[in-house]
Amino acid sequence: MEGRGGEGRHTAGVVRHVCDAHLLLAKEHALDVPTRHASFGDEDETGLLAIEHLEARGAPPKWCNRMRRTADIVVIGGGVVGAAIAYGLAGHGMRPVVLDEGDAALRASRVNFGLVWLHSKGAGMPEYGFWTRRACDLWPRFAAELKETTGIDTHYVKSGGLSYCLGEAEYARRSELVAAMRTQAERDPYETRMLKRDDLVRLMPRAALGPEVLGASFGPHDGHVDPLRLLRALHAGIEHRGATYSPASPALRIAPAASGFEVTTPVDTWVAPRVVLAAGHGSGPLMRSLGFDVRIRAERGQQLVTERCASVLPLPANGIRQSAEGTFLIGSTQEDVGYDVSTTVAGGAKMAARALRILPSLAHVRLVRTWAGVRTLTDDKCPVYEESARYPGAFLATCHSGVTLSAAHAMDLADAIFESKLDAALGVFHGRRFH
Repeated sequence: MEGRGGEGRHTAGVVRHVCDAHLLLAKEHALDVPTRHASFGDEDETGLLAIEHLEARGAPPKWCNRMRRTADIVVIGGGVVGAAIAYGLAGHGMRPVVLDEGDAALRASRVNFGLVWLHSKGAGMPEYGFWTRRACDLWPRFAAELKETTGIDTHYVKSGGLSYCLGEAEYARRSELVAAMRTQAERDPYETRMLKRDDLVRLMPRAALGPEVLGASFGPHDGHVDPLRLLRALHAGIEHRGATYSPASPALRIAPAASGFEVTTPVDTWVAPRVVLAAGHGSGPLMRSLGFDVRIRAERGQQLVTERCASVLPLPANGIRQSAEGTFLIGSTQEDVGYDVSTTVAGGAKMAARALRILPSLAHVRLVRTWAGVRTLTDDKCPVYEESARYPGAFLATCHSGVTLSAAHAMDLADAIFESKLDAALGVFHGRRFH
C-alpha cells in the first residue's frame, strides 16, 4: 500500500474534506495556497498551510471580525467522544461549548456497530482492559441517567456477548486467546469463558445455528446499544445541562491567548481558558497548534443491515447482532484503505457468507442497506488522553471505542479534565508512549 499505513491513495481527499473550511479563508483573499498530500499527524497539513500562507502574505484574517463569545471550556468534536466529555463537564456546572463539524464529518459514531464491548480489549496493554471494564460497569447507570435526563432510550442492554467459532481450528485459537487475555494481568477484568454448542442452544433456543458453529467465547460484561440514539441523547443531554451545542461549526484555528485559547469557526471566535480536542479524524490538522504529536489513522469498516425480523438473537456478537427493532446488523470488515468510505461487493459478500454460516435462516431475509465508515485508530489501537505540556489547559482525547468508553468518558475522564488531574488519573494513555 502507498504511504504510511496504506493511506497515501486517499489522504488527499480526506485532507481536503476536513480542511475545506480552512481553504475557504484563503479563497476569500484570492490567494493560491500550496497543497501537499499528507497523512494526519504530519506537520504540513493542507489546512495549516492555508492559515500560514494567509499570515505570511499579510492578508487580514476575517476571523478578526467574527463575533467573540466566551465559554468555560471549548470541546472540539461533537461525536460520541466529544459529546460524552462535554456532557460530563456540564454535570460539574461548567458551561462548555461543543463545536461540531456536522454531517459532513467523517463521524465514526454514525457507522458504529453498537457494541459495548470488553471481551478481548487490551491485548498487550492490560490497562486498556481495566479501563474498558470500568466503562462497562458504568454503562447501566449512564444509560439510565441519559433516559431520565432526556427521555431518550438508547436501547442499551447488558446481555453478555459472543464471538462465534466456526470449526475446531477457530475454537482452539479462540480458547488460547481467552486464556492468554485472562492471565496477562494479576487480576482478570474480562471473566470471559468458552461455551460449547449445547450451551449456545440453551442460551438462544430460537436461533437455528449453522452446523459449523461449535461454540463461542462469552463475555459477561458485554452488551449493545443503538449508537444513533446514544449520540442523540448526548446532544440533548448537553443542552439540558446548560451547555451549548453548535453544529456546522468546524474549528478552523486554535490559538493560545492571554485568556486561554481562541478557537475560530466560520461564524464565531470562542474564547475559553481550556479546550478539549476530540474531533476524531478532524483532530489531525489542529494538533500541532496545541503541541500534540499523535498519529491518527483510518481503518474502513463495512456493514450490512437487514429488514426487521422476529427476535431470535438475544446476545450480540462481534460479527452479527439483532437490534431492538429486529434488524440484523452484519459486519464488519477491517480494511487498510485510508479514508475511502465506499462499499464493495467483495466486502459485503464476505460478511454475508460468514453470517449465513452462523445463522442460515438469514438466506431468506432481505438486505436493505450497506454502508462504510472509518475507525479512528492510534498506532497501538488504544486511547490517547493527554494534556499539552506546551499549553496547559489544552487536552486531547482520541480513541477507537467511543461508544463502549462513552460512560467512562462522561464520568471519569470528564472528572479528570475538570480537576486538571488527567495525567495522574490516566497517565498510562498519554501519547508519550509512542516516542
